[in-house]
Formats: sequence, structure tokens, C-alpha cells
Amino acid sequence: MFHKILIANRGEVAIRIIRACRELGIHSVAVYSKADRDSLHVKLADDAICVGNAPSSESYLNIPAIISAAEVADVEAIHPGWGFLAENAHFAEICESCQIRFIGPKPESIRLAGDKSMARNVMRKAGIPIIPGSKETVKDQDEAFRLAKKFGYPVIIKAAAGGGGKGMKVAHNDGKLISAFLTAQAEAEAAFGNRSVYIEKFIMEPRHIEIQVLADRFGSIIHLGERDCSIQRRHQKLLEESPATGLTEKLRRRIGETATKVAKAVQYENAGTVEFLVDSDDNFYFMEMNTRLQVEHPVTEAVTGIDLVKEQIRIAAGEKLRWGQSDIKFEGHAIECRINAEDPDHDFLPSPGKIESLLLPGGPNVRVDSHVYPGYTIPPYYDSLIAKIIVHAPNRQEAIAAMQRALRETIISPVKTTISLHEKILNRPRFRQGKVGTNFIDTQFTTSKIGALEERKEEA
Repeated sequence: MFHKILIANRGEVAIRIIRACRELGIHSVAVYSKADRDSLHVKLADDAICVGNAPSSESYLNIPAIISAAEVADVEAIHPGWGFLAENAHFAEICESCQIRFIGPKPESIRLAGDKSMARNVMRKAGIPIIPGSKETVKDQDEAFRLAKKFGYPVIIKAAAGGGGKGMKVAHNDGKLISAFLTAQAEAEAAFGNRSVYIEKFIMEPRHIEIQVLADRFGSIIHLGERDCSIQRRHQKLLEESPATGLTEKLRRRIGETATKVAKAVQYENAGTVEFLVDSDDNFYFMEMNTRLQVEHPVTEAVTGIDLVKEQIRIAAGEKLRWGQSDIKFEGHAIECRINAEDPDHDFLPSPGKIESLLLPGGPNVRVDSHVYPGYTIPPYYDSLIAKIIVHAPNRQEAIAAMQRALRETIISPVKTTISLHEKILNRPRFRQGKVGTNFIDTQFTTSKIGALEERKEEA
């Protein structure tokens, strides 16, 4: 087992890893930007090293500074969390070359899964069901027109190196295709430094189902069930739950088995997530593989009782998986609500600033992952996620009730947050019935003139 780990991240994910390290008896080293000098992860870590100025390009994405900090601290491994350098194959290679263990998959697996077009081709050869789409990246507008005609509208243009909803545009006809194509290219270039895009048939009203997998270096691969991540706004997840409602046991088993085949196809090691779209006829299609810990991992931990961060560390240290697939048991229902410092009444404008009043929920069945505290100032430079509320109960109805209670207890002021939106989502009859899809927000809410999401009077 490692003695000292550097955490190349910030905020609540850094705290999540620090806590796992402490319980494993591992010394933790935090890195921070000048803007995060007073952040909670800096206070909780055993050691902390400043790696640069506020912009992430000068700190959390500054590979030389991160590696220098690791060498100064004399760590054995680096945990990248999610975002920033978590899916950067070059960073993983540099860690290896410096004799520092990267807590994640091998660089070649990151590179293969990270290029969405390349990953699709690998899955096609492995017999994994994929959405009809281009085999290679689309070179120009003429090819885009040809492919759209072949697959039929609507189509979706995606960044080959994409993620997080960036570089994704839907076109419903010829008139919209070129603007969608050019916009997707521009967004991909800005977000990932790679303007390559590919085209897929756009599946109408699908469910977004993802499978958590664990794999060790000895070839053992298991899955830990599914998460339903269908509640999204502009391709950004808002709420996740496990298990997914409406899946037959046969379909649930097939998707889980397929996820392990995906992991095997890219020779995967460590924790990862395979994402699928499921249509109204229960057909499912491989969408992508995220080669890192997911924001929504706590719902899987709740229903399985397995600490995913500890398992990441154990696998990276060379240990074998401690379970076979038949050992995994699922209990109860878990829901996670992401609390962002954004104003849902004004087009989700970011709401940085000082938190003067803070009350986080507690009581039975409630977990909160957060890095904020009274007097903490939310900086404007990074992701707006400030807390995750996770509940676990014997069934979905009780989980919804527990989440409603937890949200009502939560006070974060004067900054604006998305708590009110979650309360509205949980109250919608279609959500309570488990009738969710990636179009849920669009069908259940309308946008006012000032950009506020307002509930539709009639169910769609």
C-alpha cells in the first residue's frame, strides 16, 4: 500500500480522496491555487503545496507544477479526481516516467476511450451495440450532409475528444446542420484543443444509463450496477439515482455484462464508467467510457456498500479485486442531487461570493459531500458544484421523501443555488412515477423571459 499520495484536484473531490487516504492510513498531500488558499481541502490534507495562480491553466492544469509538487513531497502516487487532468493520457504517461503511480487506468486506455470516434470503432469490432454514426471524424460540411442523409434526422454532432456536454449540437434538418457542425467544431477547439467531431443518429427521448466497473491488473473485471443520469440540462447532469427504474432484470443484466465487455475491449484497469443510451424499445447503445471516478459515484457506494475511492487506491497499489461478480449485492435506493452555485431563476448565472449562512442536512440516510463552510468565498474560476446531497433508503419512494426533507433543511446564503430546482424536479408526477429521460427538463419546464425555469402546468 502507498504511504503518501498527492491529490491533483480541489474542492469536494479532493476532500473525498483525503478522507479515503486517512482511513487507509495514507499521508495526503493537497495542491492548491492562490485562489484556493483558504479552501477546506487545504485545511484537511496532511500537507499542501501551492501550484500557481487562480486560472486552472496556471495551477490545476499545470502539469510541470503538479509533478514538481509530487517530487518535492516525495509521493508514491497521484490521484487526479475528476476533471482537470483526470483523463489526460499525457499526464498519466509523465507520472509513469517519473516513477509515480497514476491512480487510474493506463495511458493507452485513457487515450483509446477518450477519443470518442476511436472508441466507437473498437466497440464495433468487439460486437458492442453502438448508435449508428460515422466511423471516423467528419472532415467537412459535405461529408456532414452525406452522413445526415444516410442516418436520417435528427443527428447529433459530438466532439471526438469531448465530455461534459461541450462540443455537442443537435440538427433536425439541413438548414440547422451546418451551423450545428461549425459551432460544435468551435466549441471542441475551445474546450479540448481539438476541433475533430463525429456524427451520430440522435436517439429521441432516451434514458442515460451508466454502469460502474472495477478492474484490476490481473484481468478481473466486475460491474457495480447502474446509475440513471437522465435528469440533465444542456447535457449536464443534475440528479442521479440507483437503481434505475423501469429496467427489467434481464435488461439490467445485459447492460451490466456489456459494460464489462467494454472494459475488457480497452484493457481497462481501475474504476471507470461505461455510459449507454436506452431507447423506448429497451435497445441500448454504447455512448462513451469515462476513465475516472464520477461525480455521482456516491449513489453506487450507497447501494453496494463499496468505497470506490479506496478500491481505486488498492487497485493502483497492485492489489487484486476482493470480489467476484456474484459477491456484489444491491440494497435499497439512492438519489444524489448536485447543488451548484448558480441562479436557476436567471438562466443559471454563476453565483460566486461569500457564504454567510450555511446549514447542511443530516439525520438518517443522508450524506453530504461538500467543501464549503460559513465564511468561505466561492471563487469565480472553477466549476460551480459546491455540494452533493445523497440519500439512501429501502425503496425509491422513501428515498424521494428523504431527499425532499434534506433539501428543505439546507441553507446556503446569500449565494444562489440550484436547491429550488431540485425541489421542483422531485415534485413532478413524471419523476415520482420514474418516467424520466434526457428530455425531462425540456418537457417538464419552460423558460421565462428572464431565463427562469418554470414548471409546465400540464404533464408532457
